[in-house]
Amino acid sequence: MSFSDEELQEMAAKEETTFWGYLGCEFVELTDERAEIRLVIKDHHLNGIGIVHGGVISSLLDTAMGIISAAARKGVPLVTSNMNVHFVAPLTGPIAIAIGRVMHASNKTLTCYAEVRNEEGQACALSTGTFRVLRK
Repeated sequence: MSFSDEELQEMAAKEETTFWGYLGCEFVELTDERAEIRLVIKDHHLNGIGIVHGGVISSLLDTAMGIISAAARKGVPLVTSNMNVHFVAPLTGPIAIAIGRVMHASNKTLTCYAEVRNEEGQACALSTGTFRVLRK
């Protein structure tokens, strides 16, 4: 099942005043199997050596996994309880793409995988994360 452009816009509008909006994230696609978001890289996303800051990359990974977790649980609140990140290549502009997938789900937790790639498709960072369901 895919979410319509209208549904994605509605979700993005709700998040505009949160950290999502501060970063500048945009929905690309959300299905039952994957969440894809993108970020237009700006100067304030960079570190002192001119590449995207690791905190920004980690936020993209966490956000992609969080979105697909929330979609899998149909909006039930979840929080990140654990996250591992592997930075495999520097990320430079102009675009970052983050894709998240659920790997395993139980009643109380979801285990997810995400990657951030540059516009050419080169992997820049990989992550696994565990998300805890707060309530049913």
